[in-house]
Amino acid sequence: MDTHGGMRAAESEPLSKQDFEALARFRFGIRSYLRFSEEAVRAAGLAPQQYQLMLALKGFPGRDWATVRELAERLLLRHHSVVELVSRAQAQGLVRRSAHPGDRRAVRVSLTAEGERVLARLSALHRDELRRIDTMLTPPTWDARE
Repeated sequence: MDTHGGMRAAESEPLSKQDFEALARFRFGIRSYLRFSEEAVRAAGLAPQQYQLMLALKGFPGRDWATVRELAERLLLRHHSVVELVSRAQAQGLVRRSAHPGDRRAVRVSLTAEGERVLARLSALHRDELRRIDTMLTPPTWDARE
């Protein structure tokens, strides 16, 4: 990206028709997966960001909880947006807040038993969908051309 937010012209060789087809297939696979995810999550009575929050908690490296700051980083959201998201999920019984023993300013967020149950069911559906669309989500490979 250049300093104005635009893309720099590619310095490598032009893309082939097969390259464009691979990129289009990959993008279609991503969009298909995201559409599936949104529909599956909404059918379970949740907003897509609630599923993303629960997945970020369960998938957090090395532990079963995260701080709001860590969740904001993982979800690419602002701190106050995550606070609101956590509050809504807590009201639904999906997550809980607890004191952080090492930092009185921070709060630990973790899944409840209900959150674990809902997440397990939705994540199994997502895994099965990923298996189904496997070839569409294979990133393009670029042959070294000389």
